[in-house]
Amino acid sequence: MARRALLDRMRRVVDDGIVLASLVLLVWPADAADVTWTARLVPLAAALCLGLAMLLVVPERPILRFAPTAAALAVSGIRHVQGELAAGAIWLLLGMAVAVLFRRWAGAGSDGALIRDLSTQRALLARQAYRDPLTGVGNRRMFLERAGHELAEASRTMTAVIVVDLDGFRELNETHGHEIGDDLLRAAAERLAANVRANDTVARLDGDEFVVLLPGLEDEQAAVAVAERVLTEMHRPLEFDGVTMSVRASAGVAITAGGGIDAVLREADQALHRAKLDGGGTVRRFDPELFALEEQRRKAEGDILRALDVGEFEVHYQPIVDLDGEHTVGVEALVRWRHPERGLVPPGVFLDMAESLGLLPRLGGWVLEEACRQAVNWQRQFPGFEMNVNLSASQLTNPHLVAEVRAILERTGLDPEHLVLELTESVALTDLVESARVLSELKSLGVRIALDDFGTGFSSLSHLSALPVDVVKIDRSFVQAMPDSGGASVAEAVLHIARTFNLAPVAEGVEDAAQAEWLRELACSRAQGYHFARPMPALGVTELLDRQADRDICA
Repeated sequence: MARRALLDRMRRVVDDGIVLASLVLLVWPADAADVTWTARLVPLAAALCLGLAMLLVVPERPILRFAPTAAALAVSGIRHVQGELAAGAIWLLLGMAVAVLFRRWAGAGSDGALIRDLSTQRALLARQAYRDPLTGVGNRRMFLERAGHELAEASRTMTAVIVVDLDGFRELNETHGHEIGDDLLRAAAERLAANVRANDTVARLDGDEFVVLLPGLEDEQAAVAVAERVLTEMHRPLEFDGVTMSVRASAGVAITAGGGIDAVLREADQALHRAKLDGGGTVRRFDPELFALEEQRRKAEGDILRALDVGEFEVHYQPIVDLDGEHTVGVEALVRWRHPERGLVPPGVFLDMAESLGLLPRLGGWVLEEACRQAVNWQRQFPGFEMNVNLSASQLTNPHLVAEVRAILERTGLDPEHLVLELTESVALTDLVESARVLSELKSLGVRIALDDFGTGFSSLSHLSALPVDVVKIDRSFVQAMPDSGGASVAEAVLHIARTFNLAPVAEGVEDAAQAEWLRELACSRAQGYHFARPMPALGVTELLDRQADRDICA
């Protein structure tokens, strides 16, 4: 330390000598070197550049120790040497003096502190570019670069990616505040980093989602074991400001022996999604078969959304006949999907998916309006023609359902008494009180209510009187069992119940003449099924009604 202090003092003496010598030269007569001041501007610029370069690029070089010698030579040159050579030496010394003053003004000092400060700042910025500022673990950039490097190298071992996501973090953040949420993220990052190897990479991707890169694995199960250990640690209770919280996390694991990072990260996300669907708080490995199925599902979901936007859905109608003469007295509206590649798609393929996507209120509203508009056209030729339209569970719970039905009736001009709204028994009994309230409001519009699949609900009899129902539709399973029941069929019992409650019965699923005959004998007045007609487009119903009208005229 003493030696360094001595060198520092010596260097300051040298610097002061350079500055002093330069001041002497500045007041030296202008003709000392027999050159004009204007002529000296060119060497001045060169001297300044040289001096700055020497101090900034090699500030510790011993060349500055020889500055007094250079000063002496310059002064001697002024006295004894004439011409441009002496002037150049003068301006070189002046440039060195300016550089010394600049270095002191900038705070470099004797040990190059400015250069080191700049280097330190660059290093700090470089570290910040690869670190998450909240948790201190790596960020997405670090993960992608390290993962790309690992996957690009040929290796006999495997590389795994684990994506970890905190379950219910958004709700926790809203309940306890963002400060607690930030503390939780920092604690999660610490627990992640503490449960992986030194050469593994932990990074925060976004929000409450973290990722772990595990290179050099010998088998696939090792990655799952790491993920399970991580979750066990994450699930331990945490305490922040006296508040104890138990936070669950889910993890998705994907393993690759090569390939791109985007693919393996997408696979890990897919596995995480599966873990969430399975209830959360667990680990799931990427499964190619499940991934393929879910890809198909996602594509189907996109197709349904597109179909709604471009008008690929259409309404078909199945006739409802009066068994006395088998005249068509109404139809049931059924939605179909005219897919551009798959052709006509039956409702069983897409209705559940549309329900899960929350699209049935929109789709059901469109079907209702389309059916009502078509019913008005048929009623001009066949007064009293009835239109049955199904209501889904999500439509029944829609608080705007009654207003929407009223608006559709007004727009289409359909007489409400010719509209029958159907809902299944299971949907109606999900919330009996609410169902009764909504159905009563619908009946106040003048429409009628039908209970579909009647007889299949476990509480049918005890709750039937609580619902404002006008029509019951006997389930097809009872109708198809009639020929084997020896006359004492369940259908007969259901019909008896309908009469007891003064409800109009309609038998569904009639497939042959024998079943139709049994229903006539049981005094069931109306039926529908393939025996009479399959669902068809509106034009097919129009042609059927025209043929029926011609037959009546001929009769």
